[in-house]
Amino acid sequence: MSTATPTPRWRRTVVLALIMGAQLMLVLDTSIVTTALPRLITDLGFTPASLSWVQNTYVLAFGGLLLLGARIGDLAGRRRVFVVGVAVFAVASLMAGLATSAPMLLIARVLQGAASAFAIPSTLALLVDANPEPEQRSRAIAIYSAVIGAGASVGIIAGGFFTDLLSWRWGLLINVPIGLIVIILAPIFLKETALKRGGFDLVGALMITVGMTALVYGLIETSSFGWASPLALISFVLAALLVVSFVFVERRTREPIVPLNLFASVTRSGAYIARILTVGAIFSTFFFLSQYLQEVLQFSALLAGLSFIPLTGMFFGTVYAVGPLVKKFGRERLLIASLVVALIGMAWLSTLGADTAFFPGIVLPLLALGVGQGLAIILLTQLGMADVPTEQAGAGSGLVNTAHQLGGSVGLAVLTGLFVAAGGSGASAAVQVAGYQTVFRVAAGFFALAIVVAVVMLSAARRALEAQAPGSLQRVRSAPPHLDEAEGMMIRQEPAATMQAPSCERG
Repeated sequence: MSTATPTPRWRRTVVLALIMGAQLMLVLDTSIVTTALPRLITDLGFTPASLSWVQNTYVLAFGGLLLLGARIGDLAGRRRVFVVGVAVFAVASLMAGLATSAPMLLIARVLQGAASAFAIPSTLALLVDANPEPEQRSRAIAIYSAVIGAGASVGIIAGGFFTDLLSWRWGLLINVPIGLIVIILAPIFLKETALKRGGFDLVGALMITVGMTALVYGLIETSSFGWASPLALISFVLAALLVVSFVFVERRTREPIVPLNLFASVTRSGAYIARILTVGAIFSTFFFLSQYLQEVLQFSALLAGLSFIPLTGMFFGTVYAVGPLVKKFGRERLLIASLVVALIGMAWLSTLGADTAFFPGIVLPLLALGVGQGLAIILLTQLGMADVPTEQAGAGSGLVNTAHQLGGSVGLAVLTGLFVAAGGSGASAAVQVAGYQTVFRVAAGFFALAIVVAVVMLSAARRALEAQAPGSLQRVRSAPPHLDEAEGMMIRQEPAATMQAPSCERG
């Protein structure tokens, strides 16, 4: 038996609060300036055309450097990279909050995005290391997932509060004291991970960094100038060439920046794809619904932010429900059910009109979306990290976060183009409403595609289980599934033995 002393509960609580506080600070900055954008035209001299770069510079640096940040965390130590990333983010936030010109704010936003790219991949890996017991780890990952999923809505709420009652600057300056607390406490409560020996794949790092940056830039261009934009097309071609070349390089290098075996599992690969689709739909809720509330229903920035409380509350509420539900139904089946609930909520939201009452026309769809999206993001995080070797936890976390960021970028670019094509930018409320309805219908389609992916994942898991032990699946169909939380796989209890389903590794 193991003689290792279990980590005291109070210490695990401090570690969880520390990582979640930092994670929320890093994630919500993607949306906290959304409600403040009109003020920046007056305060810093932005033009309406250049205003989008307040958001885009952050996304560009974040998306382009995310996998590189994950690899450096594996090599240099995740706690060290996490603390440095938070420190740079705090300094960049101070610079952004004190910005006196548009260029100064944009430079600060680039630094914020780069710092997030290095800090965020280490958060999930540090959280897993700090919670070795299966039940503890499952709860910690659930809370982590809820923070990621609800971060954008929390950012809108906080941004509306600061913009209306204080100043948009406080939405950025608040990161400074939070960052200082993390920098002081992290070396005390977080254990440094073992350094991974080996070289650094410089060629692969450059390829994936430039490729991701080109992809994100192309998506940004499409949201502004359409899919026929020459710059967008050039960016997509460059991104495709670099990604294909990157795969060939990674197959031959001894120290890949992204271990390709992480894609060998149908469970993990399906989780990445479903996450891209789910997050693409989620971003539409935050981005377009906040505009609908202000432009059509004439809500203030603060009231529009507070309107997301039902969604945010359900996100965090799912943390307590996911464990018992997984034990009763299994991850894959619960994922399908959660996506169906989210699809219903989004389809309901697509029926909004120029005079839709906040209750029930907005509140009830948001409650359904909060439950469905909240459960889905938690489950997709767990499935995306299923059976990832400890030494590859940073890379696995980086891929989960990359899928999340890619989903937001792709989803927002596609839906923004559709919104403009449907006349959503028109002056009349009726025309605007038509654009919002189109966006939410397509977002419902994203959820439908994610359901298809989840069904494929469930079918693959069942086939693998039968292939490992022929006939066993039929013998235990009546037994309720439970979960081996440490490995993240569906287990079915037999009378005399426990049998674990493989993660459908190929080869």
